[in-house]
Amino acid sequence: MKMINSLLISLQTNIPTPVPKDLPLPLPLPEWLLIIILVISFLAHLVFVNLMLGGTLLTLWSQIKGLKDKKYDLLAKEIASTITVNKSIAVVLGVAPLLSINVLYTVYFYSANALTGLVWIAVIPLVTIAFLLTYLHKYTWKVFENNKAVHISILGLATVILLFIPFIFLTNINLMMFPEKWAVVKGFFNAMMLPNVFPRYFHFLFASLAVTGLFLFWYMSRKNYEFENLLPGFTRYDIQRKGYSLALIASICQMLIGPIVLLTLPSKGMGWNLILIIFTGVAMAIPAMWMMWKGLQASRENIGKNFYKVVILMSITVVFMGSGRQIYRANALEPHQKLVKLRTEEFEQTRKIAIENSKNQISDENNTDMSLAEKGKKVFNQYCAACHKPKDRLVGPPVTEMVAIYKDDVEAMKKWIKNPGKKRADMTQMPGFPQIPDDQLNELTEYILTINN
Repeated sequence: MKMINSLLISLQTNIPTPVPKDLPLPLPLPEWLLIIILVISFLAHLVFVNLMLGGTLLTLWSQIKGLKDKKYDLLAKEIASTITVNKSIAVVLGVAPLLSINVLYTVYFYSANALTGLVWIAVIPLVTIAFLLTYLHKYTWKVFENNKAVHISILGLATVILLFIPFIFLTNINLMMFPEKWAVVKGFFNAMMLPNVFPRYFHFLFASLAVTGLFLFWYMSRKNYEFENLLPGFTRYDIQRKGYSLALIASICQMLIGPIVLLTLPSKGMGWNLILIIFTGVAMAIPAMWMMWKGLQASRENIGKNFYKVVILMSITVVFMGSGRQIYRANALEPHQKLVKLRTEEFEQTRKIAIENSKNQISDENNTDMSLAEKGKKVFNQYCAACHKPKDRLVGPPVTEMVAIYKDDVEAMKKWIKNPGKKRADMTQMPGFPQIPDDQLNELTEYILTINN
C-alpha cells in the first residue's frame, strides 16, 4: 500500500491532473477487438457524416448560385436528394463507435461530457431539428418555387446547425484526451478554446468537401443516372471536373492544415508509431492527388480513368489517419490510465480492508456475547452439571427455576452459589462454591441466564 501511495504521489507530481476511481468492470470483448471496432465503425460513420455535411454545403452554394443561373438550382436539387439518405446512414453507423468509445474510455468520455454540460445534451435536439429542416427543404422545392429566399433560409439554418454539431463532438473528443485540463475548463465554450479544436475542425470540414467531391463524381457518372433529363445545361464532364476540382482543392487544404493540427497537439501523445502512421497516410494521398490533377488535364473520355485508384488510395489514407487518431489517444491517455488504475487498486484495497474490519467488528461483538456464555457453560459442566439439568429436575431443581427466581437479581444468584441455604425439605442441601473465581462466576451466571433464550 505504501508503495502504491508513493508511486501515485510521484505520478501526480509530474502530471497534476484529477485522478478519479474507475469501476473495474470486465470488458465485453478483448480490448484489441474493441479498438478495431471503434476505428472501423468510426471511419464508416465519418464518411457519411462528411457526405451529409459536404452535400449540405454544396446544396446551399448551388442554390444561391441558382438565383442567377437556373441550372445550378437543378444541381442543388439533385445534391439535396442525397443528403437525407446519407444522414440516415450516418446516424445508424454512429451507434457502434459511440458504444465502443463509451466502453473503452468510460471515465474520459463521461468526464468530457459532464464538463461541456448542456451543450453536449443539446446534440440530440439539434440533430432532430437539422434533420427535420433538411426534409422540409427537400420536399418543399415546388412550394417555395417563387420564394427562394425562404427556401434557402431553411437550408441555411440546417447548415448552421449541422456545422455546429461536429464542433460539439470534436470539442468533447478533444477534451477527453487531456485530463490535465479538466480542473480548469469551465464549460463548452472554454473547452472549445483549447489549441487543437479549431485546426481539427477545419481539417474535418475540408475532408467533408473532398469526400463529397469524389462522391458526386461517381454518383453523377453512373450509366443509369438520367443526367440529361435531370441536369440540362450541364454535361457529365462538367460535373466530373467540378467533383475532381473540389476533391483536389479540399485535399490540398487538408495537407496545409495537417501540420497545424500536429503542432497544436500536446507532445504527450506523440510517438514514432504515430509519425509513421501519419506519413504513410500522406504518402498514399499524394499519388491520389496527382491522379486527380492528371484527370483534370485529360480529355473528356479519360477524366475518370484513374477514379477508382484515387478512391482506393484516399480510403487507405483515411484508414491510416483514423488509426493515427486512436494511436495518439492511446499515447496521450496512457500515463493517466496508469494513475486511474493505481487509484482504483488503492480504493479496492481500502474497501476490502474496511469490509473485513466491519465483519470482524460484528464478529467480535457477537463473540463477546457468546464467549461469556460459552465459558459459563464450561464452568457449569465443571461445578453444576452433576446436580442440575437445564430444564429437568435431577438432584436439584432445573436451571430454568433459577432463572425465574434470579433473572432480575444476578448478584443474589452469585451469593447463593457461593453460600447457599436449604429452601426445600425434599431436596439435598446444595454445597457452597466459594472457590469459584469472580470472573468464572460472571461467566456461569451469564450462561444460566441464557437457558431460556
